[in-house]
Amino acid sequence: MVVVTDAGPLIHLDELGEIDLLVDFPRVLVPEAVWDEVTQHRPGALLPSFMEKMAAHSSSSELNAIGRLYTLHHGEWQALALCVHFAGSRLLTDDTAARLAAKALNIAASGTIGILLRAMRRGQHDKTQTLALLEAIPTQTSLHIRSSLLAQIIAEVRSP
Repeated sequence: MVVVTDAGPLIHLDELGEIDLLVDFPRVLVPEAVWDEVTQHRPGALLPSFMEKMAAHSSSSELNAIGRLYTLHHGEWQALALCVHFAGSRLLTDDTAARLAAKALNIAASGTIGILLRAMRRGQHDKTQTLALLEAIPTQTSLHIRSSLLAQIIAEVRSP
């Protein structure tokens, strides 16, 4: 599966020391605008050799309309354009507007928390490690998430 990532998951996974959770995807594409944004905020997140910096692809009229509707940033726009180009790819984003735009374009999307939960399902982390990472989000990352939503996710992971 090809994943195209926005800046948020790269930054937040790096803040948690978990950027390597992306290594098992066959391709991790980083649009140029996202690469530039991450370079400004968290350049160490881009060091892994499994990431590919990718030039922007032209966007369709549908993507242009959706991008304007959801007021997407340049990196989100480029990431969605790459997802359209690589049919069946997944968008990694923590941005609500980008997720809504992806849904409108029938593009699967997940974010930092989804990657952490995927790691647990795949046996890369056990439940205890996953809970520790989830609980660290408010203090160790710049991820904005409602505390009630994070508490609900943590409770679901804790349940048998």
